[in-house]
Amino acid sequence: MKNVEIEVDNQTNFNIALQEETFGLDEVVVIGYGQVKKGDATGSVTAISSDDFNKGAITSAQDLLVGKASGVVITTAGGAPGSGSTIRIRGGSSLNASNDPLIIIDGVPIDNNNVSGSSNFLSFVNPNDIESMNILKDASATAIYGSRASNGVIIINTKKGKAGSPMTINVDINSSIATPIEYMDVYSGDEMRKIAMDKKGLFGADSYNQLWNENTNWQKQIFRTAASQDNNLSISGSVKDLPYRVSVGYTNQRGILKNTDMQRLTGTLSLNPTLLDGDLKVNANAKGMLTDHNFGDSGAIGSAISMDPTKPIYDGNPNSGGYFQWSNYGANLGTPNPVEQLMEVDNTSTVKRFIGNFQLDYKIPFIPDMHANLNVATDYSKSEGHNNRPSTSPSVLTSPLWGKLSNYDAKNTNDLLDFYLNYTKDLESIKSRIDATAGYSWQHFKREGSTYTRGIVDANHPAQVTENSSFITENYLVSFFGRLNYTLADKYLLTATVRQDGSSRFIGDNKWGIFPSAAFAWKIKEESF
Repeated sequence: MKNVEIEVDNQTNFNIALQEETFGLDEVVVIGYGQVKKGDATGSVTAISSDDFNKGAITSAQDLLVGKASGVVITTAGGAPGSGSTIRIRGGSSLNASNDPLIIIDGVPIDNNNVSGSSNFLSFVNPNDIESMNILKDASATAIYGSRASNGVIIINTKKGKAGSPMTINVDINSSIATPIEYMDVYSGDEMRKIAMDKKGLFGADSYNQLWNENTNWQKQIFRTAASQDNNLSISGSVKDLPYRVSVGYTNQRGILKNTDMQRLTGTLSLNPTLLDGDLKVNANAKGMLTDHNFGDSGAIGSAISMDPTKPIYDGNPNSGGYFQWSNYGANLGTPNPVEQLMEVDNTSTVKRFIGNFQLDYKIPFIPDMHANLNVATDYSKSEGHNNRPSTSPSVLTSPLWGKLSNYDAKNTNDLLDFYLNYTKDLESIKSRIDATAGYSWQHFKREGSTYTRGIVDANHPAQVTENSSFITENYLVSFFGRLNYTLADKYLLTATVRQDGSSRFIGDNKWGIFPSAAFAWKIKEESF
C-alpha cells in the first residue's frame, strides 16, 4: 500500500483509506546471487510468473515454459509418462559436451545427470509449487555462474508463505484423457496378400504361402486411451512472524502405450521468518519425491510398424508363452511380436529424492548497506529398478540365451555451500548507485551405481551372467565470484562480472579457469532529446 502521512495536531479520530501500490514481477528480475530492477538489467533476462505459465494437465516443470520465452526451445523427449525434455537456450554451444542449461532451484544449482531409473532430472519439482522462472540468456547475465552457464541459466523460485497473511488452503484436482489420434500408414493383411498374389510370378508361390489369414493392426494393439490424475493440496499463511507453506501432490499418469505409467508423490515445506528486527532473513526449504515408473518397452512401437499384419497375436505355442513368434527369432532374425514385446516386459523403477537448503541473509549493523548471505544445501537421490523378461520371451541377449533378468541401483549426492557479501549504496551527490557482490562457492558431487544382468538358457541350467558392473565418480567445484553494477543518472548502466572456477576434473594448471564479462546499457529514452 502507498504510505500516508497525516499531521496529528489536535485531532483524536482518523479515517484513513490506503491505496494499493503494486510491485509486480515485471518490475524485478532474479539474477545470479541477487535481483535487479528490470529496467536496470544489462543482460538478457526473461522473467515468467505463474500467471504466464502454460495451463492444462502438466506434470513436468519444463512444460510450463514451452513457447513462453524467445530463444528457448523445449523438445519433448517422447511423451512417455514422467519423461523429460531437451532444453536449448539460443541453440547449442558444444558438439560433444552437454548443451543443457544450468538449473537453479531456490538458490541450489542441481546436477543435470539423471539417476538410473529416472528419465527427468526435474521430475522432483511439482509444477504446482513453482512461483516464477527467470531465464538468463547471454554472457553478461550468466557469467556469475562461470563455465556451467555457457548454455544459459534457468532460475526456478517456488511458492512461499507471506508474512501477516491468514491461513489459506488450495486444492487443485486435474483429470486428463490422452488418446492416439493417428497411426503410421501401413499395409493391412489383405493388402499384403494381394501384393504377394500379384507378384507370385516374380517371387514364386513360396512367398505367398508364408502369409497367414489374419488382418492384425499391430499399432492399435499396443496403444490405448489413457486417463490420468494430478492432485495437489497446499496450505500457506503466517503464524505470528513465521510465514510458511506446506504442499502435497500426487500424480498418476498413464501412458497411451500400454504397460507404461508413472505414479509420483511430492511434498514441500517452506519457512521464511524474519528475525532481529528485520536484519536477519531466513529461508528454509525442503522438497521430497517418491516416484514409481513403469517404462514398458518403447521398442514395440517400431516393431508394430514392421510386423507382418497377416500373423495373429497368439498361436498357442508354449515355447513363446502362447504368442506368435518367428521360428528363427532366436537367431535375432525377424521382427518380435509387438504385443509380447510390450506386455511381457517387467521394466520398473522406484526413485526417491530429497533437496533442502537453509539460507540466511543478514544485514550487518555496523555497515548499514552491507548484507551477508549464506546458503547451505544438499540434494540426495536414490533409485533401484529392474528390467526383466521371462524365458519364453525373446530378448536382446545373444542366442541361445532367452529371457533376461537385470537389476540396477544408483545414488547421487550434491552438496553446496555458498557465501557472498552484497553492498548497495545510493550516491546522491553524483547521481550514482553501486551494487557490488563478492563471494565463494563450494559444491561436491558424488554418483555411484551398479548393474547385474543375466540371461536364462533353460530350466536345467543356471543363469548366465552377461554384466556385473559398478561405478563411483566424485568431483568438486570451488569458485570465487564478483559482480559490480554501476548506474549513473539512472541512464547509464555498467555491469562487470568475473568468476574463477576450480574443478577437480582437471589436473595441474588446468584446474582453474577465469570467466569474465562486461556489459554497458544506455537508457536513451531518458535523454531530453
